[in-house]
Amino acid sequence: MRIGVLSWESLHSIRVGGLAIVATKQAEELAKRGDEVHFFTRWKDGQTEYQYINGVHYHRCKFDPGPSILSLAYNMSKAFVAHIHTVEKDYGKFDIIHGHDWHVVDALHDLKNEDKDIVMTFHSTEYGRNGGNFGDWHEFKEISGKEWYGGYIANRITTVSNTMKNELNWLYKIPLRKIDVVTNGIDNRNYQMKVNPHEIKQLYGIPQDSFMIFFVGRMVYQKGADILLEAVPQVTAGHRGVVFVFSGDGDMLDSLKTRASQLGLDNVVKFTGLIPYWEYIKLLNAADMVCIPSRNEPFGLVLLEAWATQKPVVVANVGGLGENIENYVDGLKVQPSADAFAWGINYLLDNSDIAKLVSKNSFEKVKNYSWTNVIEKLKRTYELAMIV
Repeated sequence: MRIGVLSWESLHSIRVGGLAIVATKQAEELAKRGDEVHFFTRWKDGQTEYQYINGVHYHRCKFDPGPSILSLAYNMSKAFVAHIHTVEKDYGKFDIIHGHDWHVVDALHDLKNEDKDIVMTFHSTEYGRNGGNFGDWHEFKEISGKEWYGGYIANRITTVSNTMKNELNWLYKIPLRKIDVVTNGIDNRNYQMKVNPHEIKQLYGIPQDSFMIFFVGRMVYQKGADILLEAVPQVTAGHRGVVFVFSGDGDMLDSLKTRASQLGLDNVVKFTGLIPYWEYIKLLNAADMVCIPSRNEPFGLVLLEAWATQKPVVVANVGGLGENIENYVDGLKVQPSADAFAWGINYLLDNSDIAKLVSKNSFEKVKNYSWTNVIEKLKRTYELAMIV
């Protein structure tokens, strides 16, 4: 197939979150299997507009972002369509256009009118990202409207969990028969690194013999870093030598730092800010436990990354996290509250045999999320889209 991928982020242009990893890896794995993949994404200073990377043709598009996320998405979509027309003159027509999330819906609209077969992937919804709150009502309404419309015009929909499948049906009345669950995948080898945990901890000013509990993610309401922070006093009160490391950036970071000081936790909580990929891998491998306290999590790529490095996990029993974990077998899932997370962390600290067991089981389970399995499902979706 000749496949056109549309995404506002990638690992080789501008990266915002987990979508960049998933969209990039899907494209590369499709190329490995003989498909011709063209990836249309944003351009940033210092990059070329075209580059061939790992078998994928990257087309980085220039445009005026305008004053808002809505104008950025619209102008970006128009730039994508223009570039697609240029590419088709040189390479031929695309068999499938695969758009990721609402940012590219205006492009999908134009391409659908050209009678192209469309697949749209929902990595999350605006409703879920905002915890059911409207926030900026105008922006919420516009983005939600684009999500509904994208679901309406696409030949097929993919999403990352059964929870998200049901959410799309409930929110936007997309028929369940039109939605395929294609989970995120992982290459374990990319996350496994031999490190000296004592040395890594020392680099970050953490006592070498401490027990390090790790959170990584955007510092926003959805990801629940504040939930984990409020749980810290209940953990450190009964366990000396426990240190919590929070990695990531976002609009809650300053308030989290202030709250940590108010709670007297400056000696047991470390904020690293946004860190490069390889620093994250080092910290992940040096960690003794990983916590994922999200209020809403369609899938939770960090879960697979923790499993790949054999870390015991305590996660919020929401969305894909609750769906993918078998409690007390490959992780511990609790309610997204400070008291519940404190209990879960203390349980694994007090029961090291259980912690070792869930680490071992999760390392075996993560093999089910190989990119081979993921791409087989995605290719089936493409075939169905071309039939409709």
